[in-house]
Amino acid sequence: MELFTVPHILEWIATTVVVTAFLYLSSFKLLSGLQQTGYSVKRMFGWLGRRDNLVISSLELLTFMLLLASAVFAVCFSFVGDSAAISLAAYPIFCIAYYLSDRKYALKVKTVRTARYLRLCGAYAFVLTVSVAIGTVGYYAIAFYIGHPLVSCLRYVLLSLYAIALPVILSVANFFDRLYEVPRNKRYARKAERALAEAKLIKIGVTGSYGKTTVKNMLCSVLSEKYRVLVTPASYNTPLGIARCVNRNDLSAYDVFIAEMGARHTGDIAELCDMVKPDYSVITGICPQHLQSFGSVQAIVEAKGEILYGTTKGAVLGEDEYTLTLYDTSPVETLIAGHEVRVSDVRATANGTEFVLRVEDESRTVRTRLLGAHTAQNMCVAATLAYFLDFTIDEIVRGLEKVDFVPHRLQPIYSGGVTILDDSYNANVNGAAAAVETLKLFSGRHFVVTPGLVELGILEQKENEKLGGRLAGLDRVILVGDTLVKSVKKGYDEAGGKGEALTIVPTLDDAQALLAQEVSPGDTVLFLNDLPDIYNV
Repeated sequence: MELFTVPHILEWIATTVVVTAFLYLSSFKLLSGLQQTGYSVKRMFGWLGRRDNLVISSLELLTFMLLLASAVFAVCFSFVGDSAAISLAAYPIFCIAYYLSDRKYALKVKTVRTARYLRLCGAYAFVLTVSVAIGTVGYYAIAFYIGHPLVSCLRYVLLSLYAIALPVILSVANFFDRLYEVPRNKRYARKAERALAEAKLIKIGVTGSYGKTTVKNMLCSVLSEKYRVLVTPASYNTPLGIARCVNRNDLSAYDVFIAEMGARHTGDIAELCDMVKPDYSVITGICPQHLQSFGSVQAIVEAKGEILYGTTKGAVLGEDEYTLTLYDTSPVETLIAGHEVRVSDVRATANGTEFVLRVEDESRTVRTRLLGAHTAQNMCVAATLAYFLDFTIDEIVRGLEKVDFVPHRLQPIYSGGVTILDDSYNANVNGAAAAVETLKLFSGRHFVVTPGLVELGILEQKENEKLGGRLAGLDRVILVGDTLVKSVKKGYDEAGGKGEALTIVPTLDDAQALLAQEVSPGDTVLFLNDLPDIYNV
């Protein structure tokens, strides 16, 4: 009897299609996770390796159930003859169950079906199909040459091992996809770079460890008093994000372009400056955020300082200890927020913030809906750059008072008499301290929900203990997760926090269920640093 016959080949094709289809169905969270890590395999495996991540454990369970069920089906139905095909019934049963269960614990950020994501899905489907086909033919050939009936009916059982190998298979697919994506993205970025170089625009770059998006929006509001302003949306602060904004807009319709610039590694800001070539730049402030990837605070300072060397006309620095170290070595004219332009008499309430803005010898009172005393400092940074561009104090004040809330950054939401402070995109030390102080401005009981602060490297334990100390005295503290919350709880206990007021829950869903039972009209709930699942990778 020959191995390569038409019936055998048809069986291999059918088996490959069934196994591939249901394993692909079990891969949607992996695909979403890889997208959220910026298609970085290293960061994806960092996410998968977290102790609070159940994806690998779930795949291990799926693998075990497929192995057990397919073996049982094959043996129990051996009386019908060749029961290998029947063993494949395990895949629709358990893969569909896995998919439905997985949907209950979806990632916080929804998958965006971009062209790149769809291309990755196609590459993944191809690599997965080829891998399963090789296993299908290989296991069949082994059983064929052994010739034992039991081995023959169990020949497809080991295909279950592909379930636990899905992250590796996805990594291979991503590697091949990147062979196309990386050169394409570089061409896309160069197109944006050429467009910016040819456009008659005032170009502004904004970076910092915190406050980038907030200050960028403040600048947009103020500069719009005189100019037509194009600003990168949301947190588009990577080369591809900035390029997407530039290439999708007619730059001739604008006078000013403001680009938010993010960095996780040395050289990231320099790369963005090569693209944008900003005339003016802003460093909002520096703290130990992203210390895990940078390695030291000094490396963060140097990385943020790259923007000064990519700026052609002038810069504004926030007035904090780390940022100020860049002043003496700045190669361009540099102003410090708080000198020529300064704020005083700051009054923060639950209804907004009021302060006096002074520009040289003139002063005006500014009233804004934005919450927290730190709002005044962010506005001082934006006002200083506007002053650099020869805006009058009245133009600056009009622009500042038009600034609206940035989504997920101390954004108040009112529901059923309960005030929710959505600070879920806040992941830095300074912002966390400001958010807790803002919470205390509200009347009624004070609740906070947080998983702790991330990406702080060797300072992670220390800073989370400090955060815990700040939470002592609040009416209710709900900590979410496993690893970071231990340090938060330690700081909370050492600061004299009441043990009965603190609860640790495994997931955000559990925290929300707890809140639903406890909150009542008049209470205020702060969601602090409820970040996407992969953020701290």
